[in-house]
Amino acid sequence: MDCPWGEKAFSRYLGEDRARWREWDASVLLAETPAGECPPLLVDQGDRDDFLEKQLKPEALEQAARKGGHELTLRLQPGYDHSYYFIASFIEEHLRHHAVALGRV
Repeated sequence: MDCPWGEKAFSRYLGEDRARWREWDASVLLAETPAGECPPLLVDQGDRDDFLEKQLKPEALEQAARKGGHELTLRLQPGYDHSYYFIASFIEEHLRHHAVALGRV
């Protein structure tokens, strides 16, 4: 909610009351969820993503995970941007990660 895209989307979907936005912000939810109630998280981010600094702010997610006591693996992938190629490059590993986290493997 603390980035231009978040402000635009949340204000249009949820109205101007920023207090209502908190229940939809991943970083806020992660920070406020008690330790042990969240499965291990895996996030990949391209270091050449044009949205990295002003919009995505992975450091906010990292800080929220620490605050909530949650396991987060945040990997900054060199040379990748915000493209479908980036997603295709890492999706299999993420599907395997989530299958394990959900007890499917």
